[in-house]
Amino acid sequence: MLGIYSMSCAVILRNSLAFLACAICAGAVAGDEAVPVNWSDLRGVDDESVAANDVQWKVVCFLGAECPLARLYGARLESLDREFADHAVRVVGINSNPQDSVADVKRYLIEHELSFSIIKDSDQSLARMFGATRTPEVFVLDAADHIRYQGRIDDQYEPGISRSEPTQHDLRNAIEALVNGRNVPRAKTQTVGCLITFAERRQSPVDPSAVVTFTRDVAPILNQHCVECHREGEIGPFSLTNYDEVVGWGEMILEVIDQQRMPPWHADPAHGKFVGARQMPTQARETLASWVAQGMPEGDVMDLPPQPKWIAGWHLPTAPDVEFAMRDRPFVVPSDGTVEYQYFVVDPKWEEDRWVSAAQVIPGDASVVHHAIIFVRPPDGSETDGIGWMGGYVPGQRTTMLPAGHARRIPARSKLVFQMHYTPNGRETNDTTKVGVWLSKPEQVTHEVTTRVALNHHFEIPPGERDFVVDVRLDGFARESRLLGAMPHMHLRGKSFRLDVRQHEKMNTLLWVPHYDFNWQHWYQLEVPLALGNVDTLEMQISFDNSAQNPTNPDPNEFVTWGDQTWQEMAVAFFDIAHPRNKPHVIARPGNKKTPQDQAERQQRIDDEIAKFLAQLDRDGDGVITKGETPDAFRRFGFRQIDHNRDDQLDRSEIEAEAARRLRSK
Repeated sequence: MLGIYSMSCAVILRNSLAFLACAICAGAVAGDEAVPVNWSDLRGVDDESVAANDVQWKVVCFLGAECPLARLYGARLESLDREFADHAVRVVGINSNPQDSVADVKRYLIEHELSFSIIKDSDQSLARMFGATRTPEVFVLDAADHIRYQGRIDDQYEPGISRSEPTQHDLRNAIEALVNGRNVPRAKTQTVGCLITFAERRQSPVDPSAVVTFTRDVAPILNQHCVECHREGEIGPFSLTNYDEVVGWGEMILEVIDQQRMPPWHADPAHGKFVGARQMPTQARETLASWVAQGMPEGDVMDLPPQPKWIAGWHLPTAPDVEFAMRDRPFVVPSDGTVEYQYFVVDPKWEEDRWVSAAQVIPGDASVVHHAIIFVRPPDGSETDGIGWMGGYVPGQRTTMLPAGHARRIPARSKLVFQMHYTPNGRETNDTTKVGVWLSKPEQVTHEVTTRVALNHHFEIPPGERDFVVDVRLDGFARESRLLGAMPHMHLRGKSFRLDVRQHEKMNTLLWVPHYDFNWQHWYQLEVPLALGNVDTLEMQISFDNSAQNPTNPDPNEFVTWGDQTWQEMAVAFFDIAHPRNKPHVIARPGNKKTPQDQAERQQRIDDEIAKFLAQLDRDGDGVITKGETPDAFRRFGFRQIDHNRDDQLDRSEIEAEAARRLRSK
C-alpha cells in the first residue's frame, strides 16, 4: 500500500515517495534562543562520543532508518560532511523513531557507508527540544547552538515527485553562506518526509467503551490493503506486519490515505471495474483514524489474525514451476551515463509447446533496472500472433495469474529474449535479472492469450505545452476474441490516458487515468472481459505536460519526440486479448453491408495508408522497408507482426495487408 519509485527506478524511490505525502514541519524557529543540548554527554549508536562541542557549525539531521527520504539523503549528508569538514562543519544524525532499534540504526549507517554519528534518541527528548516533526529534517546550529537554518536538504524529492537533480540546494546554500560570514538566504524551508510518532500520542486517553485495537481491528485492514507490498523482502520500504513497527507509522499511514497517495491506484472508479483495484474503503479509513486518535492500543494478542500466505520473493501464492536467469554472469551497470538497451537470449530447451499462465520478472538490482521485458522468439515458420510478450517488470506493476483456462502459447524451440533498460544510480553495480514462469497443462487451456500493442511515434511536443494530446487506435479484432486488460505507458511528461471503445459510432469510456504517474504503471485487468467481436476500434487519447508546472519535467524548453530514454517520450498501450483455442481468427467486420462505392473508397484509403507508410519509413525509396529503416520501438513491437514471411523486410503486399487490417470497414 505504501510505496513508489523514482525516474531512475531505484527501489527506494519506486516504492516510497508516494508514502511521503507532503507535510510542512512546524518545529523550532531560527532565532536567538539556543537549543539547550549538552553535546558532551551524547554518544552515537557506535558508542563513540559525538564530540560536537569543538566545531563552529553543526548540521543536525533527524533520520529514520526506514524512512525513504532519509535513506535517499544519507549519502548526500555524508558528502556534505566530508566537503565542509575543513570549515569546522560537522554532521550529526538523530534517530527519534520508536520503531527503529539501535540495531536498525547501525544497519542504516553500514548500508549507506556513513562516517558521521547518529544518536538514538530513545526518550525523544532531543526531538522535543528541537521541535522536530519529520525525517529528514535539518537544523544548522552555530557554536552557541543557535538555529541558523531549519528545513529540507534540497527540493529533489517531494511527495510523489522525483526530479533528476535538485533545483534548490537549501542546506548547501545555508552552509556556504555561514562559513563565508554571510546571512543564510532562506533561514527556514518546508520539510517533507516521514512523521515522527511521539510517545505521548500513544499514551492518549482511551474510551474503554469504544476501543479500536491493533490486533482485532487494524491488522486485518493492513493485511488486506498493505501487506502485499509492506512485508519482509518485498518492495515496500518497511514492514507492516507487527504492532511495534506499525505504531511508529500510525499517523503517517493515516496521512497518506487522506491524501489519496496510498493505496496506489490511478484509474477513475467512474469508468470500468478492475481486478485488484487498490482503494481504501471509507469504513476502513475511519477505523484507522479512530485507532490513531485513541493512542494506538495493541489489544489482545489472541485477536491477531493469521498473516496471509506468501512465497518469499514472488507475488503469487505458489512458487513458479521454472526459473530462468538472463545469463550465467552479471551485467555490469556503470556508475553513470546512458546505457543502451541490452538484450540477452535464453534457450529454455522446450521441445514441445508450453502454455504460460503467469510470469514474474525479478531484477537482480532493482535500483538500476528501469524496466525489463521478456519476449518470445519463436523458431522460423511458427505461426504466432501479437508481439511475443511473455512478461515484464515495470514500476509499480504486480504479477497476476491469467483467468482460469487462459494461457500464452510458447512454440516449441522458442528462445526467450530479455530486453533490459538500465539507469545508473551513481555507483557501479551488477545485475542478473531472472523470470519465474507458471505453466498450465495443455488440456486445461481453453483460451490462448496474446498481447497487442497500440502506439503512435509520430509526434513532437512543443516546449511549454501543458496538454499535448496524441491519438492512438487499435482495431482488427477476431470475432470471438475478448479484451482482458490494458496497460498505458508514457514517461515523465505523461499526464493522462483515456481508452474509449467505439461500437457502431457509439463511444464508451472503458478506462480513464486522469493523473498518470510514471512511478506506478498499473496493469488494469478487467473484472469482466470485453467481447471484441462487435468493437470497431479501441481509441486512446494520451496527453503530455511539457510545461514548467510539471515538477518531473526534465526540460520544459525542449521539443520532445519519441525515444527509449526517460527524458524522451512514448505513447504506447499494451492489450491482452484472449481467443478460444484452436478456432480460426476470423476478423469481425462490424457495420452494414458495403456497396461497390464503399469498397472503392476503402481501397483508396488503403492506398493512402500504404503511401504514408512508405513515405515515413522507406528511406531509400525502393518500395521495400528493411528493419534498419524503422525506429527501434517499431522493430521491437511491430515489425514481426507485419513481416509474415520472416525475411526481415516489408514488401508492398505485407504493408497492404496491414493497412487493410487497420482500417475500419464503413
